[in-house]
Amino acid sequence: MNLRQLEAFRAVILGQTVTRAAEMLHISQPAATRLIASLEEDIGFSLFDRVKGRLQPTAEAMTLYQEVQRSLLGVERIARTAQDIRTLKRGSLHIACAPAMGLSFVPRAIAAFVAEHDQVQISLVVHSSREVVDLVVGQRCDLGLIVLPNTYPSPRAEKLLATRMLCALPAGHRLQDQATIRPEDLQGEPFISYPQSIASRQQIDAIFAAHGVDRELRLETQLSLPMCVLVEQGLGVALVDAISAVEYRGQGVVFRAFEPAIEMDFSMLLPIQGPVSRLQARFLEHMQQFIEARVPAAYRF
Repeated sequence: MNLRQLEAFRAVILGQTVTRAAEMLHISQPAATRLIASLEEDIGFSLFDRVKGRLQPTAEAMTLYQEVQRSLLGVERIARTAQDIRTLKRGSLHIACAPAMGLSFVPRAIAAFVAEHDQVQISLVVHSSREVVDLVVGQRCDLGLIVLPNTYPSPRAEKLLATRMLCALPAGHRLQDQATIRPEDLQGEPFISYPQSIASRQQIDAIFAAHGVDRELRLETQLSLPMCVLVEQGLGVALVDAISAVEYRGQGVVFRAFEPAIEMDFSMLLPIQGPVSRLQARFLEHMQQFIEARVPAAYRF
């Protein structure tokens, strides 16, 4: 037996004539007749009696029909699933993301993606960039989003965004009318820093040291969004990543360019083995478009 024979058999049961069955299958009447005849030959018994020009299914045919109907519905479900996969309506993505993007920006990007692909299942976990690299290399996630990719061994990285760190000032600060903030402008200012364990801290400290600028270092936090809240409360100024500046929703902080520029790159890590799936490629494209629409040109390199 083959699938076409079973489709013809079901069509004859439903249409009651070979002519209507042929129309349902978009084939000729002789072709439909041949399919039924070959099926009867394969299974070894008759399926229809001819009564007044109509095909009357035998009792054996009706027993067989129940199983054929279940089987063909399963085939149709498989076909619909294949169609959903082809049109990116179904599938799953396990995404690991660095905190700079994973706390707010990527969840909003995922929401926009799911609005277009409502059957796709997505899992998001937030880890440090180094841990994200380990997850991708260990094939424990489908995609990874990291900051400062040049710091880590990150094969198959697709750069999403090259940005510069921005100076976050409390609204009303003496420097808020300046378009660009320089190290000497922050002499003696209370300064909110990253911890020593974060690479950006060493880079920032080295710049201020090179310019001979002393800051008042009292507060530390590892993430830029909490920094923005601390700045909003008037506890100091800070250098923050551009994504956090985009995600900041308050009114008490102004962001200005900082020179010399401190570059922060955001990249997506792709599977290190095998081809990229259509769904993975589509999510990469979606992230590129989402970033293009939401990150101001002034924040980019």
